[in-house]
Amino acid sequence: MCPVAMPNPAQHPVTGGLFVSPVPPGSGWPGDPADSSTPVAGTPAAVRRLAKGADGIRELDARVSVCRACPRLVQWRETVATQGRRAAFADQPYWGRPGPSFGDPDAEVLVVGLAPAANGTNRTGRMFTGDRSGDWLYAALHRGGYASQPTSVASGDGLELTGLRIVATVRCAPPANTPTTEEKATCAPWLDRDLELSEPRLRSMLALGSIAWDAAIGAARRRGWRVPAPKPRFGHGAEAVLVTTGGREVRLVGSYHVSQQNTFTGKLTEAMLDEVIARL
Repeated sequence: MCPVAMPNPAQHPVTGGLFVSPVPPGSGWPGDPADSSTPVAGTPAAVRRLAKGADGIRELDARVSVCRACPRLVQWRETVATQGRRAAFADQPYWGRPGPSFGDPDAEVLVVGLAPAANGTNRTGRMFTGDRSGDWLYAALHRGGYASQPTSVASGDGLELTGLRIVATVRCAPPANTPTTEEKATCAPWLDRDLELSEPRLRSMLALGSIAWDAAIGAARRRGWRVPAPKPRFGHGAEAVLVTTGGREVRLVGSYHVSQQNTFTGKLTEAMLDEVIARL
């Protein structure tokens, strides 16, 4: 596969710094956890090895952010970053890399999403940032006391989360927002390690959509947690109690995804989202 050509440098919308797209690790992008020495996973086996060997959330995020284990996703995210930019963002640099987790490294709550958006996280480098889904989610997290501000426009905009961290089932933007079964399996060790590192403090997880619900349950099972049988069914407001190997209970709460399809049609309302966040 031929590498995707980088466009000319463009200004970051907050810092004004110049960056090529995709953004090289360690080049000064706000919140970039990686640098030129961060090991890169190029195969599913390398993902498993590097995820397991990450000493903490920061190191895990760095390794996630440079992963190249899924050729289809690498090609897509970089093609969007160089050739498929939305017209409204044509003058901005695009992150064009996997989305690391975002939020409190000592969080007691995890929000599990599906995958980065091509012109959202894939552009800004931060989960649920720069698109309508993020507008909904961060406004709700602000109302719930987890976010320092109700808006999430770009990395470096001052947003901070307290007590909560956002992760994803798949860390790269997929074509048509649809990762393959193989891609979900390849990415799963990153979520497994997120769960393992969070386990001592974790009290609850919010799954945004059925794929995130299944991913959270799958990660819990691989960690050896006790999961109700038969497998709990996803639904908005659904709740299941998972039990860690140490005997601690962790609540898994389901919510319809904050996609425009759900929020524009009224399938998911602000009140519905606030209600599930209040249960975390």
